[in-house]
Amino acid sequence: MKPHRSSFASALALLSTLGLLPNTVPAALRLPSVIGDNMVLQQQRENPLWGWAGAGQSVSVTLGEQRVETTADSHGFWIVSLPKMEASAEPREVAIQTGDETRTLSNVKVGEVWLCSGQSNMQWAVQQSSGAEEAIRSADQPGIHLFQIPLVSRRDRQDDVEARWTACTPETVPGFSAVAYYFGERLQSELQVPIGLIQSAWGGSRIEPWIPLEAFTWFAELQEVNRAAREATPTTSEYRVAREEFLQKVKDWTEQAGAAFEQNETFPPLPPSPPELRENNQDPTVLYNAMIHPVVPYGLRGAIWYQGESNVGEGMLYYHKKKALIHGWRKVFQNPELSFHFVQLAPFRYGNPEHVLPVFWETQTACLRIPYTGMAVINDISTIGDIHPPNKKDVGIRLALNALAKDYGKEDLVFSGPLYDRHSAEGGSIRIHFLHAPNGLVARDGNPLTHFEIAGSDGAWKPARAQIDGSAVLVSSPEVSEPVKVRFAWSQTAEPNLSNAEGLPASAFRTHPG
Repeated sequence: MKPHRSSFASALALLSTLGLLPNTVPAALRLPSVIGDNMVLQQQRENPLWGWAGAGQSVSVTLGEQRVETTADSHGFWIVSLPKMEASAEPREVAIQTGDETRTLSNVKVGEVWLCSGQSNMQWAVQQSSGAEEAIRSADQPGIHLFQIPLVSRRDRQDDVEARWTACTPETVPGFSAVAYYFGERLQSELQVPIGLIQSAWGGSRIEPWIPLEAFTWFAELQEVNRAAREATPTTSEYRVAREEFLQKVKDWTEQAGAAFEQNETFPPLPPSPPELRENNQDPTVLYNAMIHPVVPYGLRGAIWYQGESNVGEGMLYYHKKKALIHGWRKVFQNPELSFHFVQLAPFRYGNPEHVLPVFWETQTACLRIPYTGMAVINDISTIGDIHPPNKKDVGIRLALNALAKDYGKEDLVFSGPLYDRHSAEGGSIRIHFLHAPNGLVARDGNPLTHFEIAGSDGAWKPARAQIDGSAVLVSSPEVSEPVKVRFAWSQTAEPNLSNAEGLPASAFRTHPG
């Protein structure tokens, strides 16, 4: 059988589409999807822009009067950094040129960009949450732009993802993260600058898949996890070997096919595809590879995080994992002060032991020791029988309060509910001092304070009477004459009524951990 020119061209086109055709001709200009129409660039920071072109080709990027140039490396990769800019809602164009090819990106704005990640409660869409109808109807917000990353896991790092920036409208917002949307809506209202939200969340995911592989090596407490992570990804090298062998076969095939084409002879058979190596989306680093790395090192102000349900029961080990996550992201995004604000889990019956969730709350609170972090407490808006509380608006707003206070200089803003600070003995009582109660404490429902317990040296916990005194609470019990320690909301179904005057709820605590 004689070959047809059309079949040869089709075969080459297919291999090129798969990224398997050897680089024998100058490559066309290619951009990752995160760099495109409707993107929001981070104000007051240099903004990396990158892509691919022919090896050694010159590349220029122009935005207004700013123009930067570079040369693609031997693999065709190039990257530039646009100088710092102030926020602007004016739609702009970015022109990227290499050789005779120019790509013009439209409706580009400058403002604040946040990565929104975690598991199902972050993934939970606007259309699934309470108040969805009104939220969608009023979502014509040109100052908010959305970038929603699809659910993908990979053992090797991906350089792109199938997503695109869109303006926030009633048509684009229903399937977007509700927590992220309400977070962005509050920021946009307060700051009056464009807001870019990148959603990268997967229901049921553990924290380990989101962590860059190298970050597991940075902390002594994670060396066992590191070994497990390395053992869980041996197919990465196997896959690369198989892929390299296949690429060599493709190169041989193209040479043979080209010769057959010139001689009008029969084509050699196409080489078989490399084996498909599947991964578990709970394996370490696979979600980072496929759902974070494709947007690295895009310019960000910070990240918001709602995750932990799949790691409940780990205690302080989760603290070390979160350190690895945060420092890992700060490293890859080239921002050692990248802000990271997270949600403390809502009350829910996870099963036995009864205190598994309070210990996890304690761990999440400990994560505030990591610099440039904030925490939203939501034990007042939970649904005990549903791990997905439908009120996502208040969650987003409380994350935004952390950002407004810690990242945008709103110094007089009370951004957190009361957090345990210290305690002192007062006769037969213990006085608990709280942070984040500058205007005092209240019982939200007007009833006596709930979920306080007190114990003496025998360690027997008794229900306690708790009285508010300014920004402190005096705890006592007629059953404990010489109290030693106090705990608060120490049950996975606890929905306590203590809050500060601003209505933000107090977090669970115990005066004597362990």
